[in-house]
Amino acid sequence: MDAYILDAVRTPRARAKPGKGALSGLHPQELLAQTLKQLPLRTGVDVADVDDVVVGVVSQIEAQGANIARNAVLAAGWPISIPGFSLNRFCGSGLQALSLAAMGVASGAQQLVVAGGVEQMSRYGLNADGGGTDGGNVDLRRRFFQVPQGISADLIATLEGFTRQELDAFGLRSQQLAVRAQAEGRFQRGLFPVKHPQTGEVLLAVDDHPRADTTAEKLAALAPAFTQLGARAEGPDGETLDALALRAYPRAGAVRHLHTAGTASGIADGAGAILVASKDYVRAHGLKPRARVRAVSAVGSDPVLMLTGPALAARKALDSAGLKARDIDLWEINEAFAAVVLQTARALEIDLDQVNVNGGAIALGHPLGATGSILVGTALDELERRGQSLALVTLCTSGGQAVAAILERG
Repeated sequence: MDAYILDAVRTPRARAKPGKGALSGLHPQELLAQTLKQLPLRTGVDVADVDDVVVGVVSQIEAQGANIARNAVLAAGWPISIPGFSLNRFCGSGLQALSLAAMGVASGAQQLVVAGGVEQMSRYGLNADGGGTDGGNVDLRRRFFQVPQGISADLIATLEGFTRQELDAFGLRSQQLAVRAQAEGRFQRGLFPVKHPQTGEVLLAVDDHPRADTTAEKLAALAPAFTQLGARAEGPDGETLDALALRAYPRAGAVRHLHTAGTASGIADGAGAILVASKDYVRAHGLKPRARVRAVSAVGSDPVLMLTGPALAARKALDSAGLKARDIDLWEINEAFAAVVLQTARALEIDLDQVNVNGGAIALGHPLGATGSILVGTALDELERRGQSLALVTLCTSGGQAVAAILERG
C-alpha cells in the first residue's frame, strides 16, 4: 500500500470531568481545529493541497454533531475548499479514519488527506447519543443481545481463566509505564499544548489522566465495577445481563466480575490528527515521510463476546502485508479492559514486553473517537526512539468489530 504518514499530532488527554476537566470548557470543534493547525506548522505542507479531512467521533450529537470534521476545518481557518466528513466505528473510529485516508491516497484518487479523531467525553459520555450498541431494536436483541462491554470483558476474563490478580497487575503496569514515559518525555514529539482560543492561556500541556500513586494494594481494594450491572434484568424475557451472556457461553458457568475502575479504560477528552500522502505527492514535494501504512483491516467478531476482534483484525492485516506476528516490533492494543489486551496477546502468542510499552488507555484515558489516531502517533514516536521498523495498532469496538493498521518506518 503506497500511503505515507508525514506526521501525527495530538492533544494531551484530559480527565473527563464535566465543568472541571482541563478541556471540558472548550468546544470540541476548537479542540479538533487546534489539532489540525499543528500539521502544516510541523510539516510545511500547504494545506490548500488537502483533498479531504476524515474524522472519527462516536457521539455525533449537539456540539459534536453537525459534521464536526467540516466545521473544524472552518474553525482552523483552512481554505473553504477543503471538505470534511465524520465517521463512527465506535472505539475504532480514529484508526478507521486512517484506513480510509490511506485507501484514498493509495488508490490515486487523492494526494493528501488528514485523518483524525476527537471525543469530548466530559460533555458526551458513554452512550450519550442514546443509541447504545443496537439502537433499541428488540427483534435484533432476540438474535444477538449485545451485553454492555463491561459484562463482555468479565466474560472474556472468565473464559480465559484470568485472575483478578493478573488483571490488577496489568492495570498497575499501564500506570507505571505511562508515568515513566511522561518522565522520560516519550510523548513530547506528538503533543502540543491546548490553549484557550480567546486568551491564549494554556489549558493543558501534558496528559493528566495517569495516577502516579497507583499501587497493587490500592488496585486490590477496588470493588468489581460490573457486578450490579450484570444483575440487571434487561433481557427481552426479563433475563439478567449475566444470564444473557451465559446463554451464549454456557461453558463459563458463571460470569466472574473481575474488572474494576483500575483495569478499565478511563474516560477522557482528546483529539488527534495524521497527515497522509500519496507516493506521487511525497516525491513531487521532496518530503520525507515518517512511515508507510503497510496494511489496514477491519473485521466483525462475535457481537455478544464483542471484544475479541483485535486478534482477528491483526491477523488479517498481517496476512495482507505478508507478515507474521513475530515480525512486529511494537504493538499498540487499546486497553479498553485489561482482559482485552491479555486475550489478544495470548491469541497471537506475542510477548507483553512488546505491547503498550508506554502504557495505555487504563492509565492515559480513552477519548473514544480519537484514541485510534492517537495510538498511531504513539507507535511512530516509539519506533523512532528505538530505531525499530514495524508497529501494529489495533482496537476492539462495540458490536463485535475491530480495526488494525501496520506501520513501517524507513
